[in-house]
Amino acid sequence: MTKLFELIQLLEGIAPLHLQEAYDNAGLIVGNPEMEVTGVTVCLDSTEAVIDEAIKMGNNVVVAHHPIIFSGLKKITGKSYIERCIIKAIQNDIAIYAIHTNLDNVLQHGVNEQIAKRLQLKNHSILAPKEEDNIGAGIIAYLEEPMPTLTWLQDVKERMKADCLKYTNILKPTVQKIAICGGSGSFLLTHAIAQQCDVFLSADFKYHQFFDANDQIVIVDIGHFETEQFTIDLLVEIIRNNFSNFAAHFTKVNTNPVKYI
Repeated sequence: MTKLFELIQLLEGIAPLHLQEAYDNAGLIVGNPEMEVTGVTVCLDSTEAVIDEAIKMGNNVVVAHHPIIFSGLKKITGKSYIERCIIKAIQNDIAIYAIHTNLDNVLQHGVNEQIAKRLQLKNHSILAPKEEDNIGAGIIAYLEEPMPTLTWLQDVKERMKADCLKYTNILKPTVQKIAICGGSGSFLLTHAIAQQCDVFLSADFKYHQFFDANDQIVIVDIGHFETEQFTIDLLVEIIRNNFSNFAAHFTKVNTNPVKYI
């Protein structure tokens, strides 16, 4: 049998906790590292529906991208979905583990590399490097050949299963050099411009931030969930490739809180 700490060692071997941002709360949120793993449900967000799904499937571990707890809880009375999830997880002996900005900040087997592979981009490198090799925020990647800009935008919409995308002025007839940041990436816009990327693909830009493209780069915002949804595939693949005595399952729960008409 596999103990939870063995699964944690695998995940932290790929994305060590010290690589997470200061505001983050990656790691084991709920659970005993010595518990035996019976099955894993992988998701972006640990919602009540995901915990219910794990219980139904007999999985006692939930591996999520986003931590369900970012700041300290002073009371746990079930008034919020966060409190209800924690209560339900503890009552049903379910561990919750989060692998968040530490997974964002690695190049190999990271969130942004997964997006680049989905878009069939090559030659990946870190957009905003930190002191360690291949560590930092965002990536730069390339199309094998230049592609007409509008054609590429439609390709992104289809490959990323986005209901819609927002973008700034088309500046050139073709694109090839692409900056990527899964989730909220507006803080990297100046880096993408400095690196002379044709496009910056990310999410959560505010209205006035679209002006900051300043006819130097095309911002493409496809939504937070949409940029990160294939992180689930990445984590399931990592777990399945390393453990054969329990199953890792894709959640069937769509945890995107944003709906489109």
